[in-house]
Amino acid sequence: QVQLAESGGGSVQAGGSLSVSCVVSGYAFSPYCMGWFRQAPGNVREVVATLYTRDGTAHYTDSVKGRFTISGDSEKRTLYLQMSSLNPEDSGMYYCRAVPNCDARNLGTMTRDLLRHGSWGQGTQVIVSS
Repeated sequence: QVQLAESGGGSVQAGGSLSVSCVVSGYAFSPYCMGWFRQAPGNVREVVATLYTRDGTAHYTDSVKGRFTISGDSEKRTLYLQMSSLNPEDSGMYYCRAVPNCDARNLGTMTRDLLRHGSWGQGTQVIVSS
């Protein structure tokens, strides 16, 4: 059974930085396709960033480009998201998702495949105050 364990959220003031991480277990091999999603209260869950670990290709949603960095450690089967210049609109629950393989051409194809085949962890909360 695939399990995802997110951690590292917290509270920070606008302009600050936070990192979140996600440990993936249950796959026979380290998954190639991983991503971060977030959901603010009253909003739909949205993709933040995706990572194709086979070649390091990363995709970001426009609102976080230049501020967030997604990375992974295949040996540890851990996904990271480094967030800087945070603003209140970045607040929400952050979830990771992982699948063995995917179409890594762009954010849309990776998101489609992650949502189609993956599962959700419990999430970790990020609160950014103004």
